[in-house]
This record gives sequence, structure tokens and C-alpha cells, in this order.
Amino acid sequence: MTRVIHTGDTHLGYRQYHRPERTRDFADAFRQVVDDAVADDVDAVVHAGDLFHDRRPDLGDIMATLSILRTLDDAGVPFLAIVGNHEAKREGQWLDLFESLGLATRLGSDPVVVGDTAFYGLDFVPRAQREGFEPDFEPHDAAHAALVTHGLFEPFDFGEWDPSEILDPASVAFDALLLGDNHDPGTVEVDGTWVTYCGSTERASAAEREDRGYNLVTFDGDVDIRRRGLDTREFVFVDIELGEGEGIDRVLERIGQYELDDAVAVVRVEGEGEPFTLAEVEEFALDRGALVARVSDDRETPEETEREVSFADPDDAVRERVRELGLSGAARDIDETVRASKVADSNVDTEVETRVRDLVDEGDGDVFASVEPDDGGEDADTESADAESEGTDADTESADAEAEGTDAEAEGTDAETGEDAEADESDSAVADSEAATADGGEPPGDESEAAGGEAESADDGAESAADGTGSSGEATDGTLEEFL
Repeated sequence: MTRVIHTGDTHLGYRQYHRPERTRDFADAFRQVVDDAVADDVDAVVHAGDLFHDRRPDLGDIMATLSILRTLDDAGVPFLAIVGNHEAKREGQWLDLFESLGLATRLGSDPVVVGDTAFYGLDFVPRAQREGFEPDFEPHDAAHAALVTHGLFEPFDFGEWDPSEILDPASVAFDALLLGDNHDPGTVEVDGTWVTYCGSTERASAAEREDRGYNLVTFDGDVDIRRRGLDTREFVFVDIELGEGEGIDRVLERIGQYELDDAVAVVRVEGEGEPFTLAEVEEFALDRGALVARVSDDRETPEETEREVSFADPDDAVRERVRELGLSGAARDIDETVRASKVADSNVDTEVETRVRDLVDEGDGDVFASVEPDDGGEDADTESADAESEGTDADTESADAEAEGTDAEAEGTDAETGEDAEADESDSAVADSEAATADGGEPPGDESEAAGGEAESADDGAESAADGTGSSGEATDGTLEEFL
């Protein structure tokens, strides 16, 4: 019998909402997983990618991770892991550093046997490398086998890669596929193989409403997968439906019904009612003790009504300015992908290329033609792009998917995980506007899939991290300074 904790998408170092408290929350959640592993005397902790939120963690985040991994090492519990899309570097991976210190094992094509189960690893594989993908796994003589990998797989609704493309040509018969990338848990059986997501250990997006946790997986003849929860910071979700004539007083009344001390307050307003500024709602929630307040007004407003731009909705101002530039539909679509969608940095290049190819293949040259400035720019292309950035997150690849993610793979997902993550975040705080220019083209204000500034050479990093079957086996002699 082999009993392991299956975890992933810990996103260590994520300064969500630009608050240091949230960075500590992500580390605390991972520490809970490790403490549970030691207390339960499991045979191993298996991490399915995105240990870090990005490829450039701060020194403090690295030291915190070393401390947590030493807890496992002191207890004699192996840490087996693969590289996800968020943390992938051009050459040596952070896992290589931890492995060189004896604190981790980077899974790859060679089996790592724990108990009576052989574990294999497959680092995140970019979409451009999947066609004709042929895995090459070495044989084993254990009673069971499991493959650990990172990506958005079918038959889940957000899936974009059929697991049979890995399982069928493989020379190894796997009992289970232990997955990371999608931030919500889920388990299905596909042709005799269990395919399971463990979900993220902390909420990387306001769209991730379910409690966070991990999987406890037992291999003993059959495969038994059970869910365990984690004690994480409370997110208070306040959904308000305004009727005709109702306005700010009704909104504040509803928020006042909740205990907000040290919580992340997520307020969403729908329906009709009178206009109000998001800033005054945020201020009210903060005054009641909330650590963070995120407010979105999803009501339809007359197109001719001039919208007041406040510090609560800078990203709307950016969109309005883009529309005034007279860009073509294709250009606006690409702008949303790079600047505001939940596509992770590591996949932006591939996603943009795919979008352009699709547009060219459709043969509609008008989509590349500029439009008259100030015509509203509200054609089908813009609406489609906005719809994607405001919630089409299977990421978020994200859904971010912050992506804040689900963040899902962030490859058009964050899985990132919640279709409305961006809407929650984009209308809310000026500080989040910086995220509108980078990881996963993180959704405006929603940071599920992103860390600002990750865009440079991102896809190259992910591609070099995924060498087909995980670890390349090359020695990593670099110093900590070189990693940093």
C-alpha cells in the first residue's frame, strides 16, 4: 500500500491584491499541507506544479519554501514534484535547486518508487509542443503507477488536451493521473485510469469560492482518492440584486450584514437601481475591518451615459482609451490577450499566434482593418474579447485561472477556475491596474494567473522547462545567485 498527499498550485510568493498578508497566507497554506503529511505519516507529498507563482520568487519566498521542505525532510517524507507553467525558467528550475539540496525529487521519465507505487512526472507542456507528442517512460516492476503532470485536460469542461494522447502511446499503464493547473478539485475515471485535480491550496482568484484543500490518495489494489480541507483566510462573497430605485444605501445595508474582520470582501452588484461609485463601497467594507475589498458592478448601463472613472475602475478607463484609438478588431483582440486576459505569461506568445492564425484562416480581411475612432468599438470582436477577459476562464491557463485561475494553465483558461474572476477584480482597485500589462495578461485587477513583468520571454521559459517527460537529467551546478 502507498498513501500520498497530492497537492499543487501552491503559488508561493503571490502578493495577491498587493498585500504582504496574502503572500504569507499562501505560504501558511502550504505549511499546513506539510504539517498534515508529517502528522499522518504519509509515504510522500506529490506536488503537481506551480510551487511558485512565478519564475522570479523573492529571496524571502525561497527561504520560506526551504524551511517548509526541511520539515518534510526531517520527518523522512519525500517531496516529489514537477514544474508548472508559472514557475518555469529558461534553464535550471527551482526544483533542481531543491533537489541538489536533498529536499526534493524532480519527477521525470524514470520511475521513482515509493512503497509499491512508481511515480513519473511530466512538466507542463506548451500547446505548441503537444502535436505528435510521444512520451517515453522507463518500465517499472511496482504494483501501481501514477503520472504527475500540469495542464488542462479533458474530459473536464475546461479541458484542452485529451489525456489519451499521453496514456495510449505510453509504455506504462497508469492507475492515476495526478494533475495540477486547474484550481478547483475534480476526479473522473477515463478508461480505467483515475484523472484527478487536487485544486489550489489558497484562493488565487475571487472566482474560487469553494474551500481550498488537497487530495489524499491511497494505492492498494484499487485507487482511493479523498478530499481534505485547509484552514485559509476567509473570503466573504456578497452578491446583491438591486431593484428599481435602490442604490448605495441598499448595498451598504447588505454588506453590513456580514462579519468582515480580516476577510477578503468580494461584492458583486447586479439588477437595476441607482448608480454609485465603487470606491465608496470599498471604503465602507474596509472600515468594517476587511483586509481587502473588491467590488464589481455588473449592471447594464445606458451606452450614452458617461461613466465616471475612479480609482476603483482604472482598467475600464484603459479599455475606453483603446477603443478611441481606432484599432482593428484583430488588434483589439490581441490587446486583450496580452494586457487583460487570463492567459499566463508562459502562454501569451502561443495564444496570440493561435488567434492570428485563426483570423487569417477565416479569410475575413475586414477584421484587420482599422475603424473610425470614437465609434464605440463595440463590435462583435470587442465584445468577444471583453467577454473573454471578464470571465472566460476555464484559468484561466488563469483561471488567475488571477488566473487570480483558475488560474488554470492560463492558456486561455486560470482554470484558472472561475468564469467571472476578472469582473470581480478589474472594477476594483487602482493597484491592480499594473497587472493589466503582464502574467497571463492577468485580467484587469484580477491576479489569478499573473505576476507583473513575467511577460518577457515567458513562452521560451515554459518550453525549456517542458522537455517532453520532465527532468532532463542534466546536473544543475548553478549557484543560488545564478538562480536569482
